[in-house]
Amino acid sequence: MYCRSCGKETAEKAVMCVSCGVNPKNGTNFCQNCSGETGPETEVCTKCGVKLTKGGSGEKVCTKCGVKLTKGGSGEKEWMITLLLCIFLGGLGIHRFYTGHTAIGIIQLLTLGGCGIWVLIDLILIIIGSFKDADGNELAR
Repeated sequence: MYCRSCGKETAEKAVMCVSCGVNPKNGTNFCQNCSGETGPETEVCTKCGVKLTKGGSGEKVCTKCGVKLTKGGSGEKEWMITLLLCIFLGGLGIHRFYTGHTAIGIIQLLTLGGCGIWVLIDLILIIIGSFKDADGNELAR
């Protein structure tokens, strides 16, 4: 990983760059992936294609259109769709199938959502934003 402020190599979990003394993820001058120069308004590194964000997420994006590249399609599950599936079809575990939790979805289907208790817990987790898909990604709002 490289410091976004000065471009020097830093440790992956560094909270301060030893060269310039700032948080290496908060700069705007260099790419955190390849140390290529970037402008303050640049969103994607033109050298390596990494999305440049405050905090240095390191996500790969298409250099032509800016779409996030993930394995197997977009991968993002919508928060509102998950919420509606849980409200209307939660007893059948459909929201679990939608988010990729197939085994839990089958269990919820056979137990009618754990007699409603499991559905209620899932509903609360979805509303507060703690529910994640099978890959551990947050639901897209």
